[in-house]
Amino acid sequence: MEKTSKIYIAGDTGLIGSSIKKKLKESGYKNLIFKTHKELDLTNQKEVEDFLKKEKPEYVFVCAGKIGGILANIQYPADFIFQNSIIATNLIYFSYKYKVKKLLYLGCSCIYPKNSPQPIKEEYLLKGEIEPTNEPYAIAKILGIKLCVSFNRQYKTNFIPAVAGNVYGPLLFHSDISYSHVIPSLFYKFHNAKQKGENKVVIWGTGKPKRDFLYVDDLADACIFLMERYDKNEIINIGTGLGTSISEISQYIKKITKFKGEIIYDTNKPDGMQERILDISKISSLGWKPKIDLEKGLELIYKHFPKL
Repeated sequence: MEKTSKIYIAGDTGLIGSSIKKKLKESGYKNLIFKTHKELDLTNQKEVEDFLKKEKPEYVFVCAGKIGGILANIQYPADFIFQNSIIATNLIYFSYKYKVKKLLYLGCSCIYPKNSPQPIKEEYLLKGEIEPTNEPYAIAKILGIKLCVSFNRQYKTNFIPAVAGNVYGPLLFHSDISYSHVIPSLFYKFHNAKQKGENKVVIWGTGKPKRDFLYVDDLADACIFLMERYDKNEIINIGTGLGTSISEISQYIKKITKFKGEIIYDTNKPDGMQERILDISKISSLGWKPKIDLEKGLELIYKHFPKL
């Protein structure tokens, strides 16, 4: 990419897109395109086609989509599979049609089989059953990944199918704690328990599942890195390569929020996939590595935490 290249970020107001936008601006990229949901409905085929036909961006980052934690995925499976599938289909197809030079589509580690060997290599995709609690969302993301691979194969496009670990950052807080991802949900629980003088925090599941937690600014850095340097028609993982359990995360957040009470695990609630750690040898071999460790990342986002 050149500093004058026309770049469109789909989902620029979200956690990942806003970080990519910030980093591009800091790096001197000036010809950036943004559209709010009111200005452009990415599930509307005609609107997406008209937009890409008119603007003709050279580079596209696809970070838009419907996201949520376990409960949201369980309660709204149709919304998750439909909205994410149609967003991927619209953006990837019309990027091809209107000759986008390069596109990066961002999937997530939940696309991999629930019983994958650890750490998870890119070639494990579709080698087993997906974790049921997020299957509709995962299927939609797999569709986006496979669209990139298929368009590259048939039409010689340069679309990057990337897979991120569990991303966290200051914009991931949800107005309803029930639908939040694990890290913001835990911050809400510990922070509110401390404010109310409660002596315990109840956490879903056993606390044993391990995830590859990646700070959003590291992910944004990796996405720009790949857009500038990666040209293969192969899935590529973006993560830390490290696994941290929910119980370990809970202890970190307990410390950061200065909560003094007890942690209780509700084992009647689902855990989700037991272990999901990404093999990052492919992106590491290109010269990229994350910079922000988990404890530092958690401290950074607590500074932005909405004090309720």
